[in-house]
Amino acid sequence: MQSLSTSTPRRAATIYATLVRREWLQHRLGWTLAALLPLLVGAALLAFAQVRFDAVAQMPGPDGLTLMMALVAIAGSAALDFLIMILTASIIVTGLARRDVADRSIEFWLSLPTGDGASLAVPLFVHLILVPAAALLVGLAGGVLLSGVLVGRFVGLGAWFALPWAPLLGGTLAIALRVLLGLPLAVLWLSPLIGLTMLCTAWFRRWGVVVMAVAFGIGGWIARTVFGDPLLSRATAELLRQAGHALIDADGRGYAITNRTDPVVFLHHAWSTALSDYPAALARLASPLFVGAVAVAALCFWLLVRWRRRGAGGA
Repeated sequence: MQSLSTSTPRRAATIYATLVRREWLQHRLGWTLAALLPLLVGAALLAFAQVRFDAVAQMPGPDGLTLMMALVAIAGSAALDFLIMILTASIIVTGLARRDVADRSIEFWLSLPTGDGASLAVPLFVHLILVPAAALLVGLAGGVLLSGVLVGRFVGLGAWFALPWAPLLGGTLAIALRVLLGLPLAVLWLSPLIGLTMLCTAWFRRWGVVVMAVAFGIGGWIARTVFGDPLLSRATAELLRQAGHALIDADGRGYAITNRTDPVVFLHHAWSTALSDYPAALARLASPLFVGAVAVAALCFWLLVRWRRRGAGGA
């Protein structure tokens, strides 16, 4: 009995690892290019482009300008990589349900002890959580190198090595951790939109996104004309807004740096600001909209699993 109980978690871990490895083997080239090309292009632009820092030239602190240059490079690189992977994941996920049916590999995957739920849930987790999280970390690391190019060109490498790296790296990691913790919450807020898009694509193939857009447009027009309230458009906008707050700035205090803000002081307070902001993101989950969003997403996932089980015959 003991060997059976220990083998079951190991078998499940092996199955999940296989599904994750499948996504890596299928998309590794695209992921690598999407993560590294912006860094290479950014390095080329910073090496040759003209950059002006009029607004931050008056910043307080002995190294205010140099520190801001490094901070902008690191934060900009991380944000760009993160947004590119989010966009890439959105495109891939829309066709995820029909992928195995299109190339007839669904017969193979249905023959394995993976389960239809895991075959859908694990790729979704990889594309919506793991890949954007990895892109954010890659962007942070690349941003450190870009900051060297930027500061080295305009101030000198000596100034770059002399930066207060402890608060700089600590502050950026604190904000990155806040984004990583909020990423699953943001995905949950957007889960009904993701689920409906996947379901429409499964049912209507290439026309799925068009059908969903038309349905949302007609539904919004009916709600506005008949009920006098654009309920559907308001709900969609609120889901997007709450997803943004789940990632950052849930309490509304913001992370802005003005020309009177000492960047070192801002970075020293980044941990407390980020960690105090996360409970506010969790508190936003206690709303009827979130409960309804998760319920709609669960229904879509159940319908997708049922559709997948009949996919081999349909293919």
